[in-house]
Parts: sequence; C-alpha cells; structure tokens
Amino acid sequence: LINNKTVSLEVACLLWLAIEYEMNVLISGGTASGKTVFLNACMPFIPPNQRIISIEDTRELILPEFLYWCPLVTRTPNPEGKGEVSMLDLLVNSLRMRPDRIILGEMRRQKEAEVLFEAMHTGHSVYATLHADTASETISRLTNPPLNVPPNLLKAVNLNVVMFRDRRKGVRRVYQVAEFVPEKGKVSPNILYRWVPEKDEVIKHNESVAFLEDLSRNTGMSQAEIKKDFENKKKILLWLIKNKLRSLKDIGKVINLYYINPNLLAQIMKKNNIKELQ
Repeated sequence: LINNKTVSLEVACLLWLAIEYEMNVLISGGTASGKTVFLNACMPFIPPNQRIISIEDTRELILPEFLYWCPLVTRTPNPEGKGEVSMLDLLVNSLRMRPDRIILGEMRRQKEAEVLFEAMHTGHSVYATLHADTASETISRLTNPPLNVPPNLLKAVNLNVVMFRDRRKGVRRVYQVAEFVPEKGKVSPNILYRWVPEKDEVIKHNESVAFLEDLSRNTGMSQAEIKKDFENKKKILLWLIKNKLRSLKDIGKVINLYYINPNLLAQIMKKNNIKELQ
C-alpha cells in the first residue's frame, strides 16, 4: 500500500502509533474504496498480548497468526425466521468476552453505533468502517439518522481515515486523515493529511490539536518521545519495503519481534540479516 501510493509512509506510522497505544480509529469511504483492505493492513500493528474480537457479516479480515484473535460472524435466519444472530447480538456479547480490541466490519444501524461508542467510552479500543466520502460527511453521517450518535460522544474517535477510489485511473488512495474536534456543542474535522490528485501524494495539511495531546496523556510520553517512536517506526517500515517483506506472515513476524524483543530486531535491521527472522 505504501509502494503503490495508497498511503504515505508518515500516515502509516501515525496509524501504527494510534493502534499500538489503543486509540479509536474509524475508516470511512465509498463503496469499493478499499476500507476493509486498509483496515486489514493496519491490524498487524496490534500488540500480541491483546485479545481481539472481530465482528463481520462476511469473513474478510485476516490477521497474523501471532495475534490472539476471536472472529465472530453474523448468521441469517432459517426459513422459519428463527436462529438469526445479528451484528448487534455479537457486539453486545463481545463486551462480555473481555476484549482489548473490537473490530466492527461495518457500522449501519443506530443500535450498533450506540453499543460501539459505549465500548469506546468504557475503555475498549475500537476500529470500524463506515460509508462516507469525507471527514465532514463522516461526522454528518454519524450524527444524523439512521445512526444518530450524540455529537458529544464523537470525541472518543481519535482518528478518521477516509478512503477514495478514482474510477477513471483505477486507483485507491487515503483521501483524508482527520481528528474530530468538539467546539461549541458541535464537532468539526481537523484534517491532518490529505491527498493531492495533481501530485498523487498524501501531504500534511494541519497540525494536530487533539490526537498527539491525547496520545501523550494516555501514554505519559512527552512530544519528543512520541517523535522518536514515530521515527523508529518509520525506519522499520522502510526496512520492510527495502527487503520486499510484504506477506502477512513476514510483516507479522517483524512487528511481533518489535513488541517482544526490540533490541534483537534492531540488530537484525543493522546487519540486514533477514534469515534471523525465520
């Protein structure tokens, strides 16, 4: 995704920071814009000691084998109209399974949105996809029917990634990366990164006013420490790209090692000895 310019290296590192430190991320976009693919690509960033529960209509997510993952899938009713297991049933029951992370395939109804935002406010780290073409439209779609999420709850969303599909060129891009900023009873998006079609680049648009502050408060890290962590992640991703390590298994191994034994990973990267990963 970095190589084919779907996402920039900086945005990938920002999302790694968000996912490692249990921030809530919504991925929105139009039909076939690459929301689920992008969500799937971010999942290896989750630390290996955390319990993950995914809820989908159709099994689309595939996570690295080192993760502690419990996939749940909905069930349609039988010909008699019995035996249905809806997304809401799974979402409510998933909260009893003591998850660290909840991944929701698609947010469609008011009840699902209510339970999902309740999960965010009770300390669960949540990732979900949603149909909306811009960050402003994401807020509008969340706060109006059929979802009807109260605006004061939206501050629980730390990052919103908007995907875009250019049908003429046949490419998919991260269109916007935004944070939600509450002001005077309303919520407005602060666009951190945006895609420039003329250059086909994802560029920085605004400085963060909430995300980095929330990250600092949650982790106790100073802004200098966050920047150092960011640069370290950038080095790891560049090393993966340089060595063409792009399978789920290989990336899973490297990121698992980053969490379990970062010094060993630093040595492997310094020597450029890929065989040690086997």
